[in-house]
Amino acid sequence: MKIVVKRLLPYLKDYKLQLTIAIIGMIAAAVGTSASAYLVKPVLDEIFINKDRQMLNVLPFLVIAMYLLKGGGRFIQTYYTEYIGQDIIRKLREKMLSSLLEMDYEYFVKQRSGELISRITNDIARIKNVVANMVPELMRESLTIVALTFVVIYQSPKLALYFLIIMPLAIYPLSLLAKRMKRISKKSQEKISDITSHLTEIFNNLEIIKSSVSEKRELTRFADHNKKFYEITMKSVKTSELVSPLMEVLGAVVVAIVIIVGGNEVIEGRMSVGSFFSFMTALFMLYTPIKKVSTIYNKLQDAIAASERIFEIIDLKPALKSGKKELTEPIEEIDFKDVHLRYENKDALKGVSFKVRKGETLALVGDSGGGKSSIVNLLVRFYDPSKGIISFNDKDIAQFDPKSIRKKIALVTQRVYIFRDSVAQNVAYGEEYDENRVIEALKKANAYDFVSEMPQGIHTMLDEFGANLSGGQRQRIALARAIYKDPDVLILDEATSALDTKSEKKIQEALKSVSKDKITVIVAHRLSTIQEADKILVLKDGQIVCEGTHQILMKECNEYQKLQNLSNS
Repeated sequence: MKIVVKRLLPYLKDYKLQLTIAIIGMIAAAVGTSASAYLVKPVLDEIFINKDRQMLNVLPFLVIAMYLLKGGGRFIQTYYTEYIGQDIIRKLREKMLSSLLEMDYEYFVKQRSGELISRITNDIARIKNVVANMVPELMRESLTIVALTFVVIYQSPKLALYFLIIMPLAIYPLSLLAKRMKRISKKSQEKISDITSHLTEIFNNLEIIKSSVSEKRELTRFADHNKKFYEITMKSVKTSELVSPLMEVLGAVVVAIVIIVGGNEVIEGRMSVGSFFSFMTALFMLYTPIKKVSTIYNKLQDAIAASERIFEIIDLKPALKSGKKELTEPIEEIDFKDVHLRYENKDALKGVSFKVRKGETLALVGDSGGGKSSIVNLLVRFYDPSKGIISFNDKDIAQFDPKSIRKKIALVTQRVYIFRDSVAQNVAYGEEYDENRVIEALKKANAYDFVSEMPQGIHTMLDEFGANLSGGQRQRIALARAIYKDPDVLILDEATSALDTKSEKKIQEALKSVSKDKITVIVAHRLSTIQEADKILVLKDGQIVCEGTHQILMKECNEYQKLQNLSNS
């Protein structure tokens, strides 16, 4: 609890006024509650027993005033604490996403997307209940307990002694329940993450699920996650609901003792009827806030478990070390010098060296696992080499901020990313919008013909993942995005694999003119697409086994000849 409060306190500095008003509301609600209990004494003693008509004319209005104070204070407190809580949660959610977006690409490869979504949505909602509801309610009810305890002691110190001795006995069993609740809450949050992850997986892979007739299998897997979550939730309910009967039994013991002792005090004339009933009213009214505080404290364990998961995300630090310099000059040359890359205890690259200059096209070919994607990932600094140096213009790229490097590189992969936005915004993604440049890029990517036939042309909204486009159309939109960026380095990782031969040839022609003043890196399985490359690297098991033009490799490289035969078959 201390850790949560410590981490959230800095956020409260921006809400001093709202917090002050909320605290005034809490005090007003506590005073109104305790005063209404105290007024029982004059109502009974002065009106019903002494038959004081003047008090009859005054006390009803005092009762109304006290309940107005109580209700108004509660409203003010609830509104302003909700205001503070919702705004803090908004900031926390944005901070979580900001922290995640700063993480290395490798982090996301190892994490389940559903797990991260669950933390930003489900876990943060639990923290919201702490900031906006639980802590303010805990403060208000604690103030009410203090005020009512004062009334109880004022009316009868002797009777109050029994209450003050017995009620603290509840602390030990309540602390045990709270510890159990925290353990259960952590399991519950982990299980809801499993559910979210599985749902994300299902909706992202519907095509393969339906084509494989695997609906029943996925439903069975989901039902298993769902059942486990249900079982954990029931344990949580059982633990949470134990608080109420525990408090009721202890409350009944206190009331029974008070009735016996207090009854004797009234009978023997040492205490008035009004004082006794005022004491009893305050005692009964105390039961509710004490029970609420106990329940809130128990439920806080759920939020504490969630906060640990939230602050884990906020405290993330990228493993990739960012250089301090900005890469401002155009990239004229890329130089790999004895580059090694070790990933998950495997050597992805083993001493790779090559150079490529502006205006040249470098092609990477080879079997799967040869190291082609590793070179691409190193170029855009998704990873840093385990050994060796990668230089841009004879300068180690480790000294540059990765973002400044990526601004100068356009990457088009086999997996095409389409956002739920217009065609134009998808093409201009990440860059300043210019409609004429969008149209020009679409034309160069051989995409403008089909885009212009859409209902709203370039302003047509695309579905999630580009579901209202064919595979080839999606790939051409992605190519248009790369062309629009006008990068120094253009990387095409199987970027034309989904296109028919005719469209592919048109795009290759367009790329010839586009790549004249750029460094172009092409990863390809179809060797027909890279025959005119200035340099071709043949990769196998993380090493360059052959290097040269298409003509040279066809004569001198057995591995390239094998790839050519496979490509033609």
